[in-house]
Amino acid sequence: MTGINTLLSHPPAWKNHRIGLVTNHAASTVDFRPAREALLTQGFNITRLFSPEHGLETTGEDGREMPDGIDRLTGIPVISLYGGKLAPDQNDLSDIDIVLFDIPDIGCRFYTYLWTMTHVMEACAAHRKYLVIADRPNPLSGRLHLAEGPLLDEANCSSFIGRWNIPLRHSCTVGELALYFKKIRSMEHSLQLEVIACQNWQRTMFYPDWSSSFIPTSPAIPCFESALLYPGMGLLEATNVSEGRGTATPFRVAGAPWMDGPRIAKLFNAYHPEGVYARPVNFTPAEGKYQGQKCSGIMLHVQDPGVFRPVRNGWLLIRLIRDLHPGHFSWAPYPTYVNRAGTRHLDLLLGVKDAESLVAAKAEGGWEDIAKYTAPGDWPERIAPFLLY
Repeated sequence: MTGINTLLSHPPAWKNHRIGLVTNHAASTVDFRPAREALLTQGFNITRLFSPEHGLETTGEDGREMPDGIDRLTGIPVISLYGGKLAPDQNDLSDIDIVLFDIPDIGCRFYTYLWTMTHVMEACAAHRKYLVIADRPNPLSGRLHLAEGPLLDEANCSSFIGRWNIPLRHSCTVGELALYFKKIRSMEHSLQLEVIACQNWQRTMFYPDWSSSFIPTSPAIPCFESALLYPGMGLLEATNVSEGRGTATPFRVAGAPWMDGPRIAKLFNAYHPEGVYARPVNFTPAEGKYQGQKCSGIMLHVQDPGVFRPVRNGWLLIRLIRDLHPGHFSWAPYPTYVNRAGTRHLDLLLGVKDAESLVAAKAEGGWEDIAKYTAPGDWPERIAPFLLY
């Protein structure tokens, strides 16, 4: 049971206070009702909505600025936190008593919903607003031994796709991270924070262990397997290789018109990566890189999420493509609303300076070399005091 269902089952004393709800359409109850609609039905006094990247409806294109608006489902005004600003301002919060945050995360540092939460935390601290976070399980599980780095270098690589020093795959819930950030970002005395924990979730569980149907969290994360592969395949955004945007299987396929998919699949499988198998495929993206062009590539099939490490495998894949196609492969900018020039995108994704030189080393370095750069450091020890499950 998610935090929002706990609130619905046990209404708090503040349900009649003026509530600003930070949410999107992926936030639902366990029986798939939109959370904002369920809260209103139960008499929660929601007066304003705030939405993250992709907008309230979760349909906005990746990296595209989203406008304010009116929610067609509830008629409540919507303030975009991926438009003219990334955080609520004093005017937005002046007639609100409680800020309630309920957005599903997918467990990857460069997925921006987490960082919207941190901006909301800072705004609530600055304007003395009570913040409640309705927690949700991490779809990639809470198995800390599966956490993957690199840890983010704040001095050189802080951005909206990674503000603070955590690993790329963090294996935590947003509620746990909020408690951690409150402590380490010096908000202990300025932020009133309450986390409504999930019930009956265990850290070993992946999304299919608690739900039979995945709610797409954004246009390119339509299913659990896309979410599971995203921390590694998302690195392809910084290259001229398609990561599958504009196909039915984003982040599950990779390819380009010049790529030898069967050869890459064979080379990839020769490393015997744990829990995953590469199959050669052809695809034609309807948007994004190589729109309308036939691409040769691979599809990754995750056979065992319990041992699969997406970042290591994404790193290996890029090395293999670069080695096999040195005359075609190149790094590429990735313009977004928060990085209009799109420069240094790999540095910002990985959270380390000069990341291209690390990832582009010869694949012969093997798993030992890759594991060195994707280690989560002391993250399990640092986060331990803040774990809720």
